[in-house]
Amino acid sequence: MKWPLAIEQFQNYLRLERGLSPNTLDAYSRDLKNFSIYSQDLDKTCLTVDKDVIRSFIQTLSKEGKSSRTQARMRSSLRTFFIFLKEEELIDMSPIEGIATPQLERKLPIYLSIQEMNSLLAAIDRSRSQGERDNAIVETLYACGLRVSELIGLRMRDIYRKDEVLRIIGKGNKERVVPIYEKALKALDIYINEVRVHINPKKGFEDHVFLNQRGSSLSRVYIFKMISTLASLAGIKKKIGPHTIRHTFATHLIQNNADIRVIQVLLGHESITTTEIYTHLEQNHLRKTLLKYHPRGLQINS
Repeated sequence: MKWPLAIEQFQNYLRLERGLSPNTLDAYSRDLKNFSIYSQDLDKTCLTVDKDVIRSFIQTLSKEGKSSRTQARMRSSLRTFFIFLKEEELIDMSPIEGIATPQLERKLPIYLSIQEMNSLLAAIDRSRSQGERDNAIVETLYACGLRVSELIGLRMRDIYRKDEVLRIIGKGNKERVVPIYEKALKALDIYINEVRVHINPKKGFEDHVFLNQRGSSLSRVYIFKMISTLASLAGIKKKIGPHTIRHTFATHLIQNNADIRVIQVLLGHESITTTEIYTHLEQNHLRKTLLKYHPRGLQINS
């Protein structure tokens, strides 16, 4: 079996049998295409790849300076691909079994202080209709800690004003209910009632909350660029995007002593381990504060 056909069939398997999102499908496809190019240079098909080829490929990633997280993700993509080939009875054994996963470094996410978050919101020009939409987007991201895909996929029917909650469809089509405070709900209402009402939605987008001027769903790229531009206007030097606001949401809750298991549910994390990164953020903040203000810390840093 040639690589292009194998990758196409694998994509169908992931979409139909595993129910993965388009973004996850794209990630798997990119990883496999990179590996297929490497394998073909060694005259290896997807059915003749062996452990030596995989080890060599992962070592090449390391030499190119790819992070251990990238290497681990690539290994995960290959593992899923070879499981698929085995289930299809195209191979007897997966060549990736027994190859160690790279040790992941613990990278603390970037987040904004309360002052920076307020500055970001203040940088929005709400005199324009687009500004009211952008204000609703940022307020909703910060109020609910949504992923950008969850924000883009938000529907009108998912807003429960009386109960002040949003129904969110997250990773793997898992549903959760997230509270939204009054200020963010008001920002949504202003956008919907004063701006969105004048947009003629295209077919298939009638129920989408956030629309562009052409009546289609907003793109991830637009939201990334919008937040990056706002950060620049607000004088924020950090490189940020919509996921930074999700990190900010969680970190501010931790700093105010919120229960980590509640934060896990709000963020839609499957494992509490994923959420615990924010406790490390807070510990890091506490350490910096101690060293900055404690008399002995001052002596060490002087």
